[in-house]
Amino acid sequence: MPYRTIIEPFRIHTVQAIDLPSPEEREAALQRAGYNLFGLHADEVIIDLLTDSGTGAMSSEQWAGMMRGDESYAGSRSFFRFESAVKELTGYTEVIPTHQGRAAEKILFSVMVSDGDVVPNNTHFDTTRANVEYQGAEAVDLVVPSEPSEILPFKGNMDIEALRATIERVGVDRVPLVMMTVTNNSGGGQPVSMENLKAVRAVCHEYGIPMFLDACRFAENAWFIKLREEGYADRTPKEIAREMFSLADGCTVSAKKDGLVNMGGFLAMNDHETSLQARNLLILTEGFPTYGGLAGYDLEALAQGLEEVLDENYLRYRIRSTEYLADKITGAGVPIVQPAGGHAVYIDAKAMLPHIPPHQYPAQALAIELYRNGGVRGVEIGTVMFGRPDPAGGPDAPAPMELVRLAIPRRTYTQSHIDYVAEVVIDVANGASEMHGYRIVDQAPWLRHFTAQFEPVIA
Repeated sequence: MPYRTIIEPFRIHTVQAIDLPSPEEREAALQRAGYNLFGLHADEVIIDLLTDSGTGAMSSEQWAGMMRGDESYAGSRSFFRFESAVKELTGYTEVIPTHQGRAAEKILFSVMVSDGDVVPNNTHFDTTRANVEYQGAEAVDLVVPSEPSEILPFKGNMDIEALRATIERVGVDRVPLVMMTVTNNSGGGQPVSMENLKAVRAVCHEYGIPMFLDACRFAENAWFIKLREEGYADRTPKEIAREMFSLADGCTVSAKKDGLVNMGGFLAMNDHETSLQARNLLILTEGFPTYGGLAGYDLEALAQGLEEVLDENYLRYRIRSTEYLADKITGAGVPIVQPAGGHAVYIDAKAMLPHIPPHQYPAQALAIELYRNGGVRGVEIGTVMFGRPDPAGGPDAPAPMELVRLAIPRRTYTQSHIDYVAEVVIDVANGASEMHGYRIVDQAPWLRHFTAQFEPVIA
């Protein structure tokens, strides 16, 4: 196609009304929610960029598949279609459905990780880290060093020397597996190169350590490899994805991302003995191994979604739509993690709000202001999510970065919606010097960002 504009490769047949709460209503909602955007009601949000997990629109073929769903408790034909799709994509022999990705993580780490172990990752996301730590193990992030504004093609890569040093420091017996998150969500939605995956695989093989992918966004990572890595321009996204999976011993997947479904996930691997243990735990916590907490129609939609997500027209639109928002706001001087991530734009709150210290949560303050000013809901990825509370009651140990993630749901918002988001972001950035921090007044011991209550810190 000779034109520069990349159009959405779909038509919209069903619409859902968006509520338009007034500034007064938004302020009241913030106070009721304790300034935690997770506590807002969906109808109090104008543009919801809290997450891209389970918030996308499904296709007509997926809806048709749901009508064919077989709701048998054991051995449904929907399971076997799902299992076949996963095996054909990943090459793994053992496929275990779960209701979402964190359930797959919980099962995997319960089976493979023990108290005192160390699990390296390029960067753990929130539930991954929490599930590792719940087992009494240490989650270690080993992403390659970079600055948020630095433009590199694969900023999600793992630091190979740091991985080797970590294994040598703690001992092979304390490293039950190595995880690789593709794309690297906590690090700005940045991709991992095939070269880096091969290097991690080589280290794991050398030490006899299993390697697993957190493959929630495997298709977006495959597209970045096609665009940016030498030798892959003529390969299809599916071929690239299959090579990625071939380098690992298994994967966890929240299919609510690149599975294009509203609910579902899976754990897949080649080790039969480990899979038996995983299935036993699945029966205890999720359901029978041929449904794993999902209805048959969910399995049908997921099988179809795994095919659609690797379509080049879809991936070209998906990545460009995220770049479009990044281009709009960086053109106005808004600092972000560069280059744009696959599923989200990450605003650098540390750079925008240098007057707010980490223990007053600048990224949370920015996320609140985006909602207050324009009804746009993003999510803090900073010291609220990843900081370490001081047992003595002092300031939290800060997170490496203070980011606000604007995650774009798949096939959901139009260009005018994204133009509106850009206007809100730019308007808030122009008033950054007037913003203030927040303090936590109540928090849970695990994953505190979901339920913590805040109050403003006003000098």
